[in-house]
Amino acid sequence: MFAPVDEQMIHLRRGASEIIPEKELERKLLRSRASGKPLVVKLGCDPSRPDLHLGHGVVLRKLRQFQDLGHRAVLIIGDFTGMIGDATGKSKTRPPLSLEETRANGQSYFEQASRILNPDTVEIVYNSQWLEPMNFTEVIQLAATCTVAQMLAREDFAARQGCGEPIGLHEMLYPLAQAQDSVAIKADVELGGMDQKFNLLVGRALQKQRGQKSQVCMLLPILEGLDGTEKMSKSLNNYVGISEPPDNMYGKILSLPDSLIYRYFELATDVDTLDLPRMKVFAHDCPRDAKHALALTIVRMYHGGSAATAARAHFEQTVVRKRLPDQMPEYRPEDAANPMGVLSLLTQAGLTRSNGEARRLIQQRGVSIDGKKVLNIALRVNVAARAPFVLQVGKRRFVRIVA
Repeated sequence: MFAPVDEQMIHLRRGASEIIPEKELERKLLRSRASGKPLVVKLGCDPSRPDLHLGHGVVLRKLRQFQDLGHRAVLIIGDFTGMIGDATGKSKTRPPLSLEETRANGQSYFEQASRILNPDTVEIVYNSQWLEPMNFTEVIQLAATCTVAQMLAREDFAARQGCGEPIGLHEMLYPLAQAQDSVAIKADVELGGMDQKFNLLVGRALQKQRGQKSQVCMLLPILEGLDGTEKMSKSLNNYVGISEPPDNMYGKILSLPDSLIYRYFELATDVDTLDLPRMKVFAHDCPRDAKHALALTIVRMYHGGSAATAARAHFEQTVVRKRLPDQMPEYRPEDAANPMGVLSLLTQAGLTRSNGEARRLIQQRGVSIDGKKVLNIALRVNVAARAPFVLQVGKRRFVRIVA
């Protein structure tokens, strides 16, 4: 039923920063193969932010590898822990979310994660099933398994304490609640980013205290964003969303620094593990061609082969040859008879999320009307007199304005 342990480990070591402890994972795989019983592999998701990008995809792709190897993938939607908010890496206490908000976000998370996971075999559970019924005595018993000193030894808590930023007592319960998830499903392996190391180790310790075999902690690297330095983040605008349109996704990948081409092949694609050494040479010797191959691969993974081919053609037409695409969305302002501020026009046409973003893009010389840069943030456009015209943001986003 299962491949030999050495063969499984070749795939599971791919891109992993740390496996705690690796020998124990090998022993678990050996017992699994002998008994025919799959390992229970846990991934908890924080549903406070439902939009997923390639950085989130790193750990999801590792869970998919376990699925493909025949193991039992359990995706825990943290609808209950989401009300606490994961304190990891945060400089301030998160505002609380309602259970309804976390469940709605969790559903969005699963729908997007299904672009990576095999939805037919992944098990979806909500940790409110076992955390919500806990009484106060049980919460006290859970809190007694960890000391305040252990919590304050965390870098993020220590940093906040050092600068006088308050730490909510409830935030210290988050790693304990996440650990209780591991106890509830009897996890053999838990996956997480390197910033989750403390939380995963708490789960390992709690399982031992509860008389279970401790889970192996598999830690994945934090993927750098398109700027090549900071971690991929929507707030830093250096991300590639897994639900983004193919053209946007393709163009963004091409803006990646050459130094990260191979890292993205390793962490963000489904390129065969045994083929990675060749991709490393390819990225070093022919970075331009390798970057196009990377963009094609990622777009194919999320949108299919035809969309990837079309995205490549769109890039060639609009960027290399600097021609407008044959087809683009149209927007007809409701009040086209009166001049409109360019900031409002950009936002209403869907090219920016806010007037503030529109102002920033104009200041960065990133907005054009019929190919001419817009330099005045106070510009008012007489749509009725000028339409049709093409409103453009960056190199790849176009809307035809009609009256």
